[in-house]
Amino acid sequence: MIGALALGASTEATAAGKLTIYTYESFTAEWGPGPKVKEAFEKQCKCTIDFVAVTDGVALLNRLKLEGASTKADIVLGLDTNLTYEAATTGLFAPHGIDTSAVSIPAGFTDDRFVPFDYGYFAVIYDTEKLANPPSSLKDLVEGDPKQKIVIEDPRTSTPGLGLLLWVKSVYGDKAGEAWMKLKDRVLTVTPGWSEAYGLFTKGEAPMVLSYTTSPAYHQIAEKTERYKAASFTEGHYLQVEVAGQTTNGAKNPLSKEFLAFMTSPAFQDAIPENNWMFPAAKTSAPLNAAFDTLVKPAETLMFTSEEVAKNRKAWIDEWLASMSM
Repeated sequence: MIGALALGASTEATAAGKLTIYTYESFTAEWGPGPKVKEAFEKQCKCTIDFVAVTDGVALLNRLKLEGASTKADIVLGLDTNLTYEAATTGLFAPHGIDTSAVSIPAGFTDDRFVPFDYGYFAVIYDTEKLANPPSSLKDLVEGDPKQKIVIEDPRTSTPGLGLLLWVKSVYGDKAGEAWMKLKDRVLTVTPGWSEAYGLFTKGEAPMVLSYTTSPAYHQIAEKTERYKAASFTEGHYLQVEVAGQTTNGAKNPLSKEFLAFMTSPAFQDAIPENNWMFPAAKTSAPLNAAFDTLVKPAETLMFTSEEVAKNRKAWIDEWLASMSM
């Protein structure tokens, strides 16, 4: 009887609980996966999700570092594998302890603190009505007509912005600074996050934007148009794997571990393809829309290790800043 009473009290406490999730703005937007994820998980846990949104993925890590051990975040959702090593070294994330065998990511994934929820490849998306001959390589982008502008994101605040920085570095190596000096003449503006950049692009401010190979699927499915396409680059495309992890504070909340396990289930993954417009990291309850089969398939997957990024991120960003300001 005592055990039953204790179990009842524990269940009641969990049912009345709250889970605070830090994430990025496009995830929580009304058209993003956040509303569907919130509805599905709250139905399962009989609890409340409180989303706290910042501009983009890198801003998540910056905020967490500022808050330190006093953070109110239970879960941080929206970092990527370029940031996981650096995030882990803060000591602010706890091991998740869940079974991730359902996860399937190109090149595999193993991490005791972070769980993938989607992945995608960075790409230059172009407007076919404004650009007849899109770049076919990073070299073409860097050395192309400066009158044909592109909107990019800031690597200091945005995971796509950091992704482009690493993409250029992986192709150009020690000559990345020179590449940025050439490319800057094509850059219309640098935005804090993806939402602002893509919004400028769809408003017609520039014929190109840094986004993902999956972005055209949105336009095909939601808008019934093939106007916007991804340029296929001969050097390959840089891979992004987005992850979530529980904070050391969040590890004290049983809902955190439950949510991370929930992320690998179809109930969460179903919200990814046609709301976050990325590839799901685990099985969905139904096959993806046929539009996903028409997307650019990278000739090569480009990717630095998270440790390499952590060691060099500041220096590479400084190089980017110096080149873009000259």
